[in-house]
Amino acid sequence: MTPRPESSGSRPKGTAGEKIPEQPTAAQQKSAAKKTAVPKQAVAKKAAPAKATAKKAAAAKTTVGKTVAKKAATKKAAAEKTAVEQSAAGTATAKKTAAKKTAAKKSAAKKATTVKATAAKTTAVKAAASKSAASKSTAAETVAGKAAAAKSPAAKTTAKKAPAKKAGTAERAAATTTAAEAVAKKATPAKATAKKAAAKKTATAASTVAKSPAKKTTAGRAPAGEAVAKKSTVKKAPARKAAARKAPAGQAPAGDAGSAQFVPPGMEVAVSPAVDAVDRERLLAGTHHAPHSVLGAHPVPGGIAFRAFRPYALSVTVVSGELRAELHNDGEGFFSGLLPLREVPAYRLVVEYEGTVLETEDAYRFLPTLGDLDLHLIGEGRHEELWTALGAHPMTHEGVTGTRFAVWAPNARGVRVTGTFNFWDGTGHVMRSLGSSGVWELFLPDVGEGELYKFEITRPDGSKTQRADPMARRTEVPPATSSVITSSEYEWDDAEWLARRAEAPAHEAPFSVYEIHLPSWRPGLTYRQLAEQLPGYVKNLGFTHVELMPVAEHPFGGSWGYQVTGFYAPTARLGTPDDFRYLVDSLHRAGIGVLMDWVPAHFPRDDWALAEFDGRPLYEHEDPLRAAHPDWGTLEFDFGRNEVRNFLVANAVYWCEEFHIDGLRVDAVASMLYLDYSREPGQWTPNEHGGRENLDAVAFLQEMNATVYRRVPGVVTIAEESTAWDGVTRATHHKGPSGFGGLGFGLKWNMGWMHDSLQYMSHEPVHRKYHHGEMTFSMVYAYSENYVLPISHDEVVHGKRSLVSKMPGDWWQQRAGVRSYLGFMWAHPGKQLLFMGQEFAQGAEWSEAHGPDWWLLDPGYGAEPDHRGVRDLVRDLNTVYRATPALWRLDTDPAGFEWVVGDAADDNVLAFLRLDPEGVPVLAVSNFAPVTRQDYRLGVPDDVPAWHEALNTDAARYGGSDVINPDPVKPEPQSWHGRPASIRLTLPPLATVWLRPA
Repeated sequence: MTPRPESSGSRPKGTAGEKIPEQPTAAQQKSAAKKTAVPKQAVAKKAAPAKATAKKAAAAKTTVGKTVAKKAATKKAAAEKTAVEQSAAGTATAKKTAAKKTAAKKSAAKKATTVKATAAKTTAVKAAASKSAASKSTAAETVAGKAAAAKSPAAKTTAKKAPAKKAGTAERAAATTTAAEAVAKKATPAKATAKKAAAKKTATAASTVAKSPAKKTTAGRAPAGEAVAKKSTVKKAPARKAAARKAPAGQAPAGDAGSAQFVPPGMEVAVSPAVDAVDRERLLAGTHHAPHSVLGAHPVPGGIAFRAFRPYALSVTVVSGELRAELHNDGEGFFSGLLPLREVPAYRLVVEYEGTVLETEDAYRFLPTLGDLDLHLIGEGRHEELWTALGAHPMTHEGVTGTRFAVWAPNARGVRVTGTFNFWDGTGHVMRSLGSSGVWELFLPDVGEGELYKFEITRPDGSKTQRADPMARRTEVPPATSSVITSSEYEWDDAEWLARRAEAPAHEAPFSVYEIHLPSWRPGLTYRQLAEQLPGYVKNLGFTHVELMPVAEHPFGGSWGYQVTGFYAPTARLGTPDDFRYLVDSLHRAGIGVLMDWVPAHFPRDDWALAEFDGRPLYEHEDPLRAAHPDWGTLEFDFGRNEVRNFLVANAVYWCEEFHIDGLRVDAVASMLYLDYSREPGQWTPNEHGGRENLDAVAFLQEMNATVYRRVPGVVTIAEESTAWDGVTRATHHKGPSGFGGLGFGLKWNMGWMHDSLQYMSHEPVHRKYHHGEMTFSMVYAYSENYVLPISHDEVVHGKRSLVSKMPGDWWQQRAGVRSYLGFMWAHPGKQLLFMGQEFAQGAEWSEAHGPDWWLLDPGYGAEPDHRGVRDLVRDLNTVYRATPALWRLDTDPAGFEWVVGDAADDNVLAFLRLDPEGVPVLAVSNFAPVTRQDYRLGVPDDVPAWHEALNTDAARYGGSDVINPDPVKPEPQSWHGRPASIRLTLPPLATVWLRPA
């Protein structure tokens, strides 16, 4: 068969496994010859006798000195094979005119002389010259002739034109074809002979028998059918000879291409073609889905083909034990070679660049690092440890250290890894696509921790974009945007805390939270420096938990962390991920739980992050109306897509398991739940039931909560949800009136209480009687959810003023108002949260640029006692609170609360009882008027013999007027407020008093 022509630098398709056509029988040859002769009637009449004569003549000429003449008459097929072999061995005189006809063909087959060469081993693509042998054998020549003839049936040769070849071989092949065609057209009697001659020529082009004169080791001329005859220089190391196995003298290795034999020094061996044109173009463009199927080492007929793609390299050498073989430079960074080995050996590459030589592993010799189970779980959206599968992971793979890169980009035409390890040129680091999963993967040897990287993605339209890793576990310090390879070496020391935190659910335990913006709490401190100061400060104030505003990486500091780009990486502004672990560990050792703000609702549009990650909407919803968040200019996640939901659910688990976070406060839940959130009519599309609920977001939140509570005992999830959505903290399997199961949160911020109570406190006391219901309405719905009462960062920024500045009156009244409000807050059913700076009555709004005004606590400042007094009150509130189960044990049970007086609007007085499961009460009384009320009668239970003050916010040590009830107060048998007994108290101005049984 005529060898397939190939363009420069390409490899014919189907080389490794291409079928060799069966040799046609004599009958088939005759039938084909008849079909060829039919078109011309005149020729057809003479074809048969001419054919026989031509065959005999050809047989007689070509078997001179080689075979017995009688075989040419009786065995035409054998004669044809011998003639083909002889034609291949001779030097073809291709450029003959039609006038010389048969004579040209006879002269083309010279008489064979003594030839000391083994028959070349040929395939449809290449012909390799084998070692020189000393034997002269007619049988060997006949076998070679058969092998050559088997490549191309003679009956079909004239029907195919041989395309032009390169250089000298191309000219010879073209001339041969031209001569054959000319003979076929003109010579009717000798047409069959001409066709056979052309067939022999074609066979010669496909199978070359190397001429090797005595004592020479240079391989014979490259085959005419080879597009680019490449060579690799193989050197035999002198140290050991165990790997080399010499063939017996005078005997060629019988097709033993797999033997790990060394070629004698100076021997040049023709190698397999380079990467074909299509693969070459796709690799250069970064759009190849399966680079490992082309690059690396692959068994092919004739041995093992090695192919490397090393842009800018001067040379590439394969090293395997004692074997060193320099690959042929195919241009544009491609190198290739064929080594006569039986199987793929363990090998390394020695790559020479200008000025340096690098010995390394071949990245394209490794099997995938991700298994079928990982890919199946990713596709289903059920990989709960997604961070262990995707991203960049230093590891040892198949005994080699390096880094595994994996990214989900299903719409990409191709993905490459770029970073400091390849000078930000990812041309040579093309990733492979792992089936239909949309995951791209590449293991890079010798790449380790600390290296920067990104993914270079070719979009569907062919354009390229460099993206940070969505699963990066460490990032550069903003505004730089690269991802950083990392692995944790941290050893935790908080086992005792983890074992204890699951003893009681959060809603049945003391839970008072200090909210912190880490970068500005003490500006300039790192995670480890914060670990030396923050735990002691929080423990001294008595808070049970800290809540960290988002620590996940974010590009804009002014967003306070609520526009996240690195969902799996603690912000690098303050240190490394292990530094953050150290901070959490330090807080745990101090007995303080760690909550973290988590933002799964939306993400920013930065063109190096998640937005249209692979060229199309991927993490965001494909519907622009659903994708765009109207309030913040960000993009909302597509909660209905399996992989996106998995990305977020696994992220929640990641923070709890990898960083020992004790709870997640989920931001902006309301914006997730409603399709019409901040949207006008016509700007949103109803759900499948015609409603405005985002069913995908509901399912996501339920799955997230169920997964986190199942995997991490003792954690709590908290919803920042500002609407009346039913069942935010109800179990996911319990359906409510709306037909939905609960969202499954542990706690919910009570935004209604916060808004109403602050509104009440902002009124002048004289007007508060008209707004009394703002302080009592919260008890109408207090037990519909498990609530947290938040005075958060949102209430002390953007012109809302700080907590103390919200209070009316002069400086003394403002501080007194804050103290009375905090006392009321800590006694009210629900957990407490207070933002930093408010614990010492900072007068200015918070700014992320400079943080709290710590100078207010400087003893040298004149008003320092005023601010220190408020902070001392917060400490005592927490101390008494934690020691009094009535204030927290039944926060979510109506049995834990009883009104004493809730309608004393004219007096600006509120009084209620808090009870523990045993019925032990605490009496909380708040006087929000700036006047002292003497002998103020309140109804109380008659089974308490006496009451004493547990806390009075007007005490002098807090900066108050020190109007107190120093002695135990005994009840009188006078019924009041519907109770059988009553007590008379002195109520301080703008103060809250707690009393408990003496």
